[in-house]
Amino acid sequence: MKLSVIILNYNVRYFLELCLKSVAAATSNLEAEIIVVDNNSNDDSCEMVKRLFPNVVLIENKENLGFSKANNQGVSIAKGEYVCILNPDTVVTEDTFVTLLSYAEGLNNLGILSCKLIDGQGNFLPESKRNIPKPAVAIKKILGFSKSYYANHLDKNEVGKVDVFVGAFMLIKRSIYNEVKGFDEAYFMYGEDIDLSYKIRKAGYDNTYYGKTTIIHYKGESTLKDKTYAKRFYGAMQVFYDKHFKSNIIFDVLVWLGIQFAKWASVKELTKIKPIKQSILISHKSYPALEKKLGKNVQRVSKLSKMLPNTQLVFDANYLSFKSIVNIIEASENNSNTSFKILPNNSNFIIGSNSSKSRGEVINF
Repeated sequence: MKLSVIILNYNVRYFLELCLKSVAAATSNLEAEIIVVDNNSNDDSCEMVKRLFPNVVLIENKENLGFSKANNQGVSIAKGEYVCILNPDTVVTEDTFVTLLSYAEGLNNLGILSCKLIDGQGNFLPESKRNIPKPAVAIKKILGFSKSYYANHLDKNEVGKVDVFVGAFMLIKRSIYNEVKGFDEAYFMYGEDIDLSYKIRKAGYDNTYYGKTTIIHYKGESTLKDKTYAKRFYGAMQVFYDKHFKSNIIFDVLVWLGIQFAKWASVKELTKIKPIKQSILISHKSYPALEKKLGKNVQRVSKLSKMLPNTQLVFDANYLSFKSIVNIIEASENNSNTSFKILPNNSNFIIGSNSSKSRGEVINF
């Protein structure tokens, strides 16, 4: 088997359904398996997977094991030559895996391979490619200065070596994952992707960013001006430094000060979307219940001719490919006057996000 896609889920049933439908389309011409590890969700995620995706391998945990342990659990039963660690709040395109696997086959010393991530507004997510967060870099990040935290030596559309990738999308040979013993289970949440990336670099492999392929990641990084995230980030970084670097009392003090700063600093504003004046459903058929839900200022078109201001675009995945949907959203980068929703194929809800700081909303019809 060529590929095992590992998706860790916790209470994001609708995003998981959209993700699985995009992954199913992307693996239709591959010898692949999909493994969902559920960390004791209290929604109907597991029931949905069993009902709609009977061929998906489902692991139902009775407690929340955290990111590291649950992903290791999924990889432990995987059969693929490659494994892809994938977040449930992502949308891949039909050619994502075919393109990346083809590129991977031509590299001799590949560690992790990842791609360009955009949020639900089409904005590039800088955590797509990061540097090793050495103490000085991490301190700047905690204090709100993120430039050196990200791998800016490569343009977002380029291809090249990068130190660290986010755990939302990591493609790696299963043998290498096992060689470095996978995710370190000392991390519960945050930092485990940095640790795995660094371990693979230290083992002598090249982590590579492939900016010619794009996927959607609805939930981008939270700002470190949020005190809860700051505490979690610090805890993860403390594990990382205790493991990989010498103890540094100055670093400890500065990070503590950074967290105190985060407690009173205002949270950065989310992306502002001007009031929606109309909705456009891009589809070949009518959905009366959905169109009623969207309101009176809704029109249906089979082809989008141009972007209109203050408009919500709803993409029908029964009609459009995930590739075309992602392309349109990506082309709208920095356009805050348009928002986007996706109607997954054979579903009765639309889903999307207007900000990289939150997953967004689900509208049932």
